Amino acid sequence: MSYKNRKKALLLLADGTKFFGKSVASDGTRYGEICFNTGMTGYQEIFTDPSYFGQLMVTTNAHIGNYGVHMEDSQSDSIKIAGLICKNFSYEYSRPLADLSLEAYLMKNDLFAISDVDTRALVNYIRKNGAMNAVITTYLDREEELMRKLLELPNMEGLELASKVSTKEYYFYGDSRAEFKVAALDLGIKTNILKHLSNRGIYIKVFPYDTSFDEMQEWEPDGFFISNGPGDPDPLHSAQQVAQEIIKHNLPLFGICLGHQIIALANGIPTYKMFNGHRGINHPVLNLKTGKGEITSQNHGFAVDKSAAESHQDVEISHLHLNDQTVAGLRMKNKNCFSVQYHPEAGPGPNDATYLFDEFYQNIKNYKTKK
Repeated sequence: MSYKNRKKALLLLADGTKFFGKSVASDGTRYGEICFNTGMTGYQEIFTDPSYFGQLMVTTNAHIGNYGVHMEDSQSDSIKIAGLICKNFSYEYSRPLADLSLEAYLMKNDLFAISDVDTRALVNYIRKNGAMNAVITTYLDREEELMRKLLELPNMEGLELASKVSTKEYYFYGDSRAEFKVAALDLGIKTNILKHLSNRGIYIKVFPYDTSFDEMQEWEPDGFFISNGPGDPDPLHSAQQVAQEIIKHNLPLFGICLGHQIIALANGIPTYKMFNGHRGINHPVLNLKTGKGEITSQNHGFAVDKSAAESHQDVEISHLHLNDQTVAGLRMKNKNCFSVQYHPEAGPGPNDATYLFDEFYQNIKNYKTKK
């Protein structure tokens, strides 16, 4: 087994702080913004989520790899994180459905990972000092060179990354005989989102991130969807223009995560880089309309400005994050448009938020009935 040949590894943060561990398999060096996810399960879904593109992922769960990899659980066609940092890496797995070990999966996707890191101390440090760029490496003798390159890395704020993960050509998903058609703008869309839409009798045409409204409208869809994705929403001017046109024509529109932020920006509501972001599978959210709480899966490093949303005459806050009172959902008062900051398709145990797909379906149905 490759764990016998593991080498000493270094995690170097942009502020000069160091943590040590061991390589999971091969030698390597990877750069990215460091962040952590508190989920106890779902590492494969995390690693393949396009929203994590360009990030070094710290998993707070003590054991990673113990149930292997089941290919149907992937949220895209490949691993999207820049690198993995964990405490205990399991080279053996016990899940009967698994197709291969996590080690084999990482090697197949050329992902460098380190383990035996004191992740409790590391996460505590990130919580106190905020997100920052970092590098993981087995080349401990090149520390000065690594730090020099690390300091040259662009910060996530102002960084456009949707173009790195979006489809290059449009494609279709679902049954072409379905009741309704939805045009989806792919900023880094997850497979489970497409599954939830398809399961509700919707046929989806997925468009590249920079597609214009006119091009999407040529397909004559019954509704529009703007997906999740990585990076800062502010540079995505084309996507914001698409959202503005959809809203202008009062067509059914639903946005998730980055799509939620794009809809906010389209309405003149700014976004901002969070100190740490929300990344986990048990984030509490309050639905302000029903008064009910929802246990949600979240993954975002940017958020919508709450004061600007509260003072906007055409928009209302529909959901609030109960840990820090940040905006978790928006709804337009006189337009067929709503969005959420979290991931209703994730279902990490609770399925509290899947009703949002039903609401989108109903919005489309009502729009078609009135048309």
